[in-house]
Amino acid sequence: MSRILITSALPYINGIKHLGTLAGSMLPADVYARFQRARGRETLYICATDEHGTPTELAAAEAGLDPATFCAQQHEVQHRLGRAFGLSWDHFGRSSSPQNHRLTQRFAQTLWEAGFIEERVTQQVYSNADRRFLPDRYVIGTCPHCGYEAARGDQCENCTRVLDPADLLHPRSAVSGSTDIEIRGSKHLFLRQSLFAGKLRDWIEAKRGRWPHLVTSIALKWLDEGLQDRGITRDLEWGVPVNAFEWGPNPDGKLPDVEGLAGKVFYVWFDAPIEYIGATWEWAESRAVEAGRPGADDIEWERWWRGPEASDVTYVEFMGKDNVPFHTVGFPCTLIGVNERLGAGGAWRVAEARPWKLVDDLKGFNWLDYYGGKFSTSQGRGVFMDHALELLPADYWRWWIMANAPETSDATFAWEQFRDQVNADLADVLGNFVNRICKFAESRFEGQVPEGGEPGELETALEADVLMKLRELTGHLEDREFRKATTALRQLWVLGNQYLTEAAPWTAIKTDRDRAAVAVRYGLNLAALFAKVSEPFIPFAAEKVSLALGEPFPAAWPAQDGEGLLTALEPGRRIAAPEVLFRKIEETQVAEWRERFGGPEAAETA
Repeated sequence: MSRILITSALPYINGIKHLGTLAGSMLPADVYARFQRARGRETLYICATDEHGTPTELAAAEAGLDPATFCAQQHEVQHRLGRAFGLSWDHFGRSSSPQNHRLTQRFAQTLWEAGFIEERVTQQVYSNADRRFLPDRYVIGTCPHCGYEAARGDQCENCTRVLDPADLLHPRSAVSGSTDIEIRGSKHLFLRQSLFAGKLRDWIEAKRGRWPHLVTSIALKWLDEGLQDRGITRDLEWGVPVNAFEWGPNPDGKLPDVEGLAGKVFYVWFDAPIEYIGATWEWAESRAVEAGRPGADDIEWERWWRGPEASDVTYVEFMGKDNVPFHTVGFPCTLIGVNERLGAGGAWRVAEARPWKLVDDLKGFNWLDYYGGKFSTSQGRGVFMDHALELLPADYWRWWIMANAPETSDATFAWEQFRDQVNADLADVLGNFVNRICKFAESRFEGQVPEGGEPGELETALEADVLMKLRELTGHLEDREFRKATTALRQLWVLGNQYLTEAAPWTAIKTDRDRAAVAVRYGLNLAALFAKVSEPFIPFAAEKVSLALGEPFPAAWPAQDGEGLLTALEPGRRIAAPEVLFRKIEETQVAEWRERFGGPEAAETA
């Protein structure tokens, strides 16, 4: 694991994201990226806004803007909010970038030339009331599999089955609500996913035990039900144009009907995963420009994605369970097909024939809901990123979300539980410990790390307990078991409080200053250690503690052999108590927030 490539599911451009989006992809990816950087591994965390599709066109029209302007504005908003939450992306790109346009078109061309894409005339939903073809997600009806009455034409949110609009029972337009719709023929391109069923099954089966059961079960369910070919073009204006480049013939010598494909764009679920690569290209290009070497970016981004140069890369994806099918079937089919063509001497850099890297580890999450119901912007239910930061600093939210990460089942946000857990963990345990030891060192040891005295049995036992818990925490983070990691981290903080209670420097100083000095010195070193290992979860508070103790930030992850674990701060170093790290949430605040954002009664009406 000398290099770590991390991607989190791309947040859709339409609207500010809620806490569930953070919990299901971006925040766990950030915690993992921060941890890997602290371990000294070359780490690249890539994300981007997903900008194509009908919702973008409609939202832009409602805002009185063209889609390009709308997306540029919304990208800036999401970027700013992500940074305010401490998301440490190495690059936050855009799926509408020139790089992603080029990659998407080239991938499609290569798949066509390999015979993995074919033209078909499909029967699509046309809304007479709206005077337009309706893209999949803008046809709503009853799911034929589970009976859910608000299923979209691309996927049922209830049973996660992928659908076509024609599959829906009692379909209607999501734009106007009209049932005055009809089926018309339209020519489109289809990715022949069925050709890859065997290879996909072998690949997914090999991930059993390495991937969460949630992920492999969803992927294998698709295969068990029969892998279907998938339409990868749509009748839209905003997106990656289908006919914007020179198509070569496929194995049968056929050329695509470019005229018949005029005005169509690639399906958002075809181009969006490719943006992981596109955003890496954007990152490399921006670095090359900053270094005064424009155009010298190919090697830098391709070394993460292609051929032998990427052989030392471990690629990890983070996403919610609704995104799993597109990343275990759709995107892998694209890459497998392109790689087969390259291996046979394809159109893309034939001489190099370097295969593209498929994901190594995929961490899937269940959903975070709000009092048992869904988050809803239109109904004013739930907490969204901008409002969350108005109420409390980012670390409160980061800690609670990761401590309750929906890894094995759906999780529920409730203000009362949020208050109790944040107050107990952050204010009473960590904040109380740092405040007590730093204030005492300021008042009784002139604001310095004290010298003198020899550690005793209490310190020996402390070092052993701390090392054991540190190794446990490290192992859970390596395995991406975030709830277990937060439990281990909290237990580390508890060890610090227990030590201070037993060592009682405020009592010892009355009769034995050297004994008090040992306790304070170990206490300050514990605070420094806590800052290092808490940084992936609560980076803003960790930075305050590090600066107060004169430590670098961010710091390297502590060694697993215990060397220097609690002796890093040399005697005589100046320290200063930080401001209160975490103020307790009061019941009056909870009452106000329930009134503003809704409580259990709001979820009952969802």
